[in-house]
Amino acid sequence: MYEGSYTPPTAPGSVPPPPPPPTGGTVSPNRNIMVVLSYLWILALVPLLTEKDDREVQWHAKHGLVILVAEIIAHAGLWIVMRVLGRMLSCGACLFAFVPLGLWALVLVVRVLCIMKGVEGKRFLIPGLSEFADKL
Repeated sequence: MYEGSYTPPTAPGSVPPPPPPPTGGTVSPNRNIMVVLSYLWILALVPLLTEKDDREVQWHAKHGLVILVAEIIAHAGLWIVMRVLGRMLSCGACLFAFVPLGLWALVLVVRVLCIMKGVEGKRFLIPGLSEFADKL
């Protein structure tokens, strides 16, 4: 026996317990590629539609689509706010000119973190959005 493996003693004549069930369906041979595609905006549809047996890839694809929808909603809301403030203030557009760039940079950082964690076999959880992806 090597270090780290422990089998509990069994009574004579008893059957050892069965191994734990596998976690999450079959593993796709191209899982890393599919995880990366999951976070590249609309390309998240590719793993969602092609890798139906790999539950982990499905979760990442759904998570990527939820991030995409949240990004579209955030950009639309920001556009509306900037239009309203631009009409109310003479320099409203000047004050908020860099806000869309900041939002884009934030989304890019989140997507890169999701890709890095996904390739490692982990999940980058975003409060609110990740729970919604779990329900899909």
